[in-house]
Amino acid sequence: MTAYALAVDVGGTKLEAALVAADGTVVDATRTRRPTGPDATPDSLREALDAVISAALAGLSSGDELLGAGVGSAGPIDRERGLIHPVNMPRARGFDLAGAVRDSASAVRGAPVRTAFGHDGGCLALAESWLGATQGAASSLSIVVSTGVGGGFVMGGRYLPGATGNAGHLGQVHAEGPLTLEEVASGPASVAWARAQGWTGERGEDLARDAAAGDRIARAAIERSAAAVGAALADASTLVDLEVVAIGGGFSRVSADYIDLVQRAVVDTAAHDYSRRTRVVRSGLEDEGPLIGAAALILRTASDDDR
Repeated sequence: MTAYALAVDVGGTKLEAALVAADGTVVDATRTRRPTGPDATPDSLREALDAVISAALAGLSSGDELLGAGVGSAGPIDRERGLIHPVNMPRARGFDLAGAVRDSASAVRGAPVRTAFGHDGGCLALAESWLGATQGAASSLSIVVSTGVGGGFVMGGRYLPGATGNAGHLGQVHAEGPLTLEEVASGPASVAWARAQGWTGERGEDLARDAAAGDRIARAAIERSAAAVGAALADASTLVDLEVVAIGGGFSRVSADYIDLVQRAVVDTAAHDYSRRTRVVRSGLEDEGPLIGAAALILRTASDDDR
């Protein structure tokens, strides 16, 4: 008998599901995604969830065991009640995501399915500490720099959800005056800043190409993003004494030296020797991290985390 967890990851541009084996391997043949977006509603999310969950669970054979469903979502979330209040899906605020996943999976299986729910940044952090770049660290933060900026903490091998499940919302700390880190350092924010300086590209991929070709404004946008991320990480490390930070997400790959730029900013802005020693590394799991982390809510955490 082979044991699996159903992993469901819900974000502002897509949601996806897959089976994940007990060793953290994502079963690619069961991985399916559907778009979300700012116009997503409870009804459209339920329809998409039904589709991806049915496709994932179709990969189970008669002798396989389903241990439960782990659900990670963009936040803020209400972990106690299983609700989501995503910044980038305003029409879906208040949606009972955990309940919808439980109902859909249970209907497919014909029996109740145990469900655990968490913030997507926390799921990523849990995955990185299990199988990725922060394994063995006494304290770590794992973040994504992409369309948005978010993350989660693991201390002593345990995911720290915080009082409401939202610990790690790094993107909503302030970076420049009233602007949040996400409004300064994310891919779309960096593109918008570069265009305001006279650059004529349209996407993060254009920034990467032009910066590599020597465009001064494109390079400045990348350096501005990395400096803001590094300063925020320095503050985070000063507060909670981080050993290592893992960075993933599409915009973190905008230049070959992005991680080095962030590390330099941490060293230059951290308040104390211990926070200056925080290591910044590239994610070890990349785009599989959120699914592995969602599954880890079932495979790696205590049953009292279930919702």
